[in-house]
Amino acid sequence: MIDYILLEEYAKDITVLFVEDDENIRKEIHDLLLGIFTHVDVCVDGDDGYKKYINYYDVNKKNYDLIITDIKMPKLNGIELSKMIYEKNQDQALIVLSAHSDSTFLIELVNMGIAQFITKPIEINNFVRVIFNITKDIYFKNSEEKNVSTNIVKLNENSSWNQELKKLTINENDIKLSKKEILIIDFLLQITEKTRTVEELIAYVWKDEKYNSPDVKNLNNIMARLRKKIPSVDIENVYGFGYRINIY
Repeated sequence: MIDYILLEEYAKDITVLFVEDDENIRKEIHDLLLGIFTHVDVCVDGDDGYKKYINYYDVNKKNYDLIITDIKMPKLNGIELSKMIYEKNQDQALIVLSAHSDSTFLIELVNMGIAQFITKPIEINNFVRVIFNITKDIYFKNSEEKNVSTNIVKLNENSSWNQELKKLTINENDIKLSKKEILIIDFLLQITEKTRTVEELIAYVWKDEKYNSPDVKNLNNIMARLRKKIPSVDIENVYGFGYRINIY
């Protein structure tokens, strides 16, 4: 049983390129895909499909999430198209539409690593089941990549902060920081470009030291050493208030 609410969630941001030379099948499947996905581009043969695949990357700086292609097509068949796409992106999600008579082609496609096939004539429930499974995989893969990318705060052209690893990188080199320096940068970047008061910083940096009584002087001394250590990172002293890290 397909959970259509989940399918809608999985498919909402997925981009699809559909390649099919048969006009009737192309229209039928295109209509079905539009009921699932919001972005579906259609091509009439393999050559057209490859050109659109390359153009999409040139314009968007990313690949389609999913390719669905027939095998037997003029100019460039599905096997040739798949090979050319894999040369550009080995991780491309790809579904092949095949007739029962395409068994010779299927062996070659399996050897290429393609495991997703939909047999013609297309049975709608089976089609949706395959689409559900592959969009689920794409959804979670994209979510993982997004989560990784959002852990990195770009400070300027040459500097970044990894929020998960608590690591500062400048010119591709990891910078050695003290525990308190790490706490300061981490706190200042929890909300980017927010000015943190001196009181907030002291409370955060010395939160685990119950028997210390740090004051503004202690904080300013650490800040002075930190700013000297990483001059390329713009740590601004907002006079009479606190500190912030400016991002460029």
